[in-house]
Amino acid sequence: MTTTIKWGIAGPGMISRQFAKDLVHAEGAHLAAVAGRSLEKAESFASEFGIAKAYGSLEELAQDPDIDIVYVGTLHPAHRDNAMIFLRAGKAVLCEKPFTINAGEAEELISYARENQIFLMEAMWTRYLPAIAQVRQWLAEGRIGEVRMVKADFGFDFEWQAGSRLLDPNLGGGALLDVGIYPLSFVSMVFGEQPARVHSNVRIGATGVDEQFSLLLEYEGGKTASLNGAVQLAMPNEAYILGTKGQIHIPEFFAARTATLRVAGEEPIVYEDSRSGSGYAFEAVEAMACLREGRTESLTMPLDETLEIMRTLDGIRWQWNLRYPFES
Repeated sequence: MTTTIKWGIAGPGMISRQFAKDLVHAEGAHLAAVAGRSLEKAESFASEFGIAKAYGSLEELAQDPDIDIVYVGTLHPAHRDNAMIFLRAGKAVLCEKPFTINAGEAEELISYARENQIFLMEAMWTRYLPAIAQVRQWLAEGRIGEVRMVKADFGFDFEWQAGSRLLDPNLGGGALLDVGIYPLSFVSMVFGEQPARVHSNVRIGATGVDEQFSLLLEYEGGKTASLNGAVQLAMPNEAYILGTKGQIHIPEFFAARTATLRVAGEEPIVYEDSRSGSGYAFEAVEAMACLREGRTESLTMPLDETLEIMRTLDGIRWQWNLRYPFES
């Protein structure tokens, strides 16, 4: 693998636009191609970001011999099929969250990538932010003692539109997969395991998807997590990690720029991130480091954990009897 790693983008939409803007902050990254279902949209995206190649299909991008890795930024009901196009072509893949619609789809991708020794990673960008890396270091050092409780919320008040992606069951809409993935992945990172029991409450809206939810997760040893999410309700969007010796507070944890450590009897320690860009570059840096080192998985966001989180998401939706029309 050369020092410069050539990226392709699948899906010239909003999240891909954020990723492309930030990729300039990832040393050694070169955005070489973009593909979508519409050549016109791909060409417009390519023109905006100075990308040399634009394709009207993902299959064409998959066959480009110059591309080292593809960022899949399409809608999550398409993640399984889209990512598989690139894996079958031998391309490394960074796939947006939620990784897939359900655990069965995730298992298909993971099994294929492992059998063929191809790099695959969930694009949980929050986990690679410097402030969250600092949080992991504080936890590893035992700064707040034994962690007993986590609280995290992520929600916003999206203008109600029956035809919007967020509220359309045919497009995998709803709060759990769109915003709930953030607190669920966060608490998975903190505790390093999935809950033994999940208690939940949900508001199903007029279109048949979950507009807001509350979760109480119980873990072995009495640990708990309280998580909330919504697409029709504004929330503080902050996280607290509570331990026997102190606590960690992370405002806007999903895009964290700061974190505060409070230990009993000590002055608070505030970590501040002065990064350039939104922060999507850090997941790209991780993916490129894996490629350069010959690794097929990230140690920070392992595929086994991605799969277990998807299983937890499935279990929560089953409690609500919420399945999407295209799920078998």
